Amino acid sequence: MQYFLIVLFGLLIGSFLNVCIYRLPRGESLLFPPSHCMSCSRRLKPLDLIPVVSFILLGGKCRYCGTPFSSRYIVVELLTACLYIGCLLIFGLSAGLIRSLIFVSFLIVITFIDYDHQLILDKVLIWFAGAGVLINWITGSLPLGNMVLAALLGGGLLLLVAVVSRGGMGGGDVKFAAALGLWLGWQLTLLALLLSFFLGGLGGAILMLLKIKGRKDFIPFGPFIALGAFISLLYGYRILAWYLANFLR
Repeated sequence: MQYFLIVLFGLLIGSFLNVCIYRLPRGESLLFPPSHCMSCSRRLKPLDLIPVVSFILLGGKCRYCGTPFSSRYIVVELLTACLYIGCLLIFGLSAGLIRSLIFVSFLIVITFIDYDHQLILDKVLIWFAGAGVLINWITGSLPLGNMVLAALLGGGLLLLVAVVSRGGMGGGDVKFAAALGLWLGWQLTLLALLLSFFLGGLGGAILMLLKIKGRKDFIPFGPFIALGAFISLLYGYRILAWYLANFLR
């Protein structure tokens, strides 16, 4: 039953995250106007907004004008539900689960906005950082000193990369890494960034091999930071324990 509920909750939140991903970069309100077709501007009814189900029943098209909807909507909804299940499997029904679901939701919004616009919005990062400090303070997950140190290390590391690469790393990535520190602490933040460099290199190589991107094409790094952060959140301490046991004996 708990898996059914977390999937349902993930689909509903995923639908809201789609609104955030589309509207925030455009400076639009998340509440007004209500959901509507971007082509004919007709307001969508509740039956048109059931996550995944409405998309399938309507054939991925607006019932009023027949304009196809982006498959992105169903992808984000399903991705959110899947990641929520992953969090439930690791944290169970606990305060850690709530913390992880909020964290993952922010990662999804940041990832898709950066992919679409090559931009990590300050207003999203401010809420992300503030939520991290508040939740860690309430739950006692991390002491303040650890959060501050992690933010300085994470942001400082990517700032150094940005300076050395002469703009190869964006300012949004630097601030994103600093905000991660307020959620994860210095150990998991450094692990997340190391994973992001590895995943970014691997992902870039695959995209070039498939000829989706060329050597001179820009590839946003935010999604790789988010993926590294997600892995660190779920498996970070296990990875660190494995490394210490096998390489630092």
